[in-house]
Amino acid sequence: MTQTRQKVIDFRFRPNTPEIINGIKNSAMFKAACKAIGFDARQAQPLPEIVAGLDRLGVELGVITGRDCETTYGFPANNPSVLEFCRAYPEKFVGFWGIDPHKKMAAVREVERAVRELGMKGIAIDPYLAHIPASEARFYPLYAKCCELGVPVFITMAPPPQVPGAILEYADPRDVDKVARDFPELVLIMSHGGYPFVNESIYTCLRNANVYMDISEYERAPMVDVYVQAMNGSIADKVVFASAHPFVELADALEAYAAFPLREDARRKVMYENARRILGLGADGNA
Repeated sequence: MTQTRQKVIDFRFRPNTPEIINGIKNSAMFKAACKAIGFDARQAQPLPEIVAGLDRLGVELGVITGRDCETTYGFPANNPSVLEFCRAYPEKFVGFWGIDPHKKMAAVREVERAVRELGMKGIAIDPYLAHIPASEARFYPLYAKCCELGVPVFITMAPPPQVPGAILEYADPRDVDKVARDFPELVLIMSHGGYPFVNESIYTCLRNANVYMDISEYERAPMVDVYVQAMNGSIADKVVFASAHPFVELADALEAYAAFPLREDARRKVMYENARRILGLGADGNA
């Protein structure tokens, strides 16, 4: 009997074009981190070649998240590239617009424009790089606007190494728990599993119907077995696969997940069905 190939949606994928690779390596936030993790060795590719690679690996859709931390790091937002990729391959990519909470009402208006005019499926924020926790007041007008528009918020919740000015406390999932309680109709996705707050992240997902997470970049980290146990049990419906490409090679992330001892129903949910539900595409592959 021929085995059916596992369908995949990558909920954190950024194309490794030359501009993106060079931008990451030279950014004010990640320059030291890139040296620490060996990112300088990452190879760039033209966009058509990247899309062909996604097809070969069975990835149906990639979610591209933008980042705007211009206020704290003086580095321009990468949102224009998100729009470029999504317009070039609308059947392969969906975008989440990066928002800087320090831009106040301009940020709120940017959320409206990104969703209504540019077709973005949600927004992306990074408390760690904004130097404020996810429950800080400056984020709340953004959450309220997303509730009004009916789009999810993607929250980067883990501390990259050697980032100047950023502290571990900004990535505490207990702040997402507060937001979830204040905005119960708002879908929140914690990226990077809130690592190293593993148990706190799992329980934040468990006790809030509107909170999801991915564990990108930590598939081989200490305590990953705790995540996997939870995926097989209480939060099978609350985790989405994400590679964090190009920081992690997509093929390596898929290999790590293939080695996880997941039940088949849990694997289908994590790799594909949960993401479709969050994106409003349905869970069975039929939009």
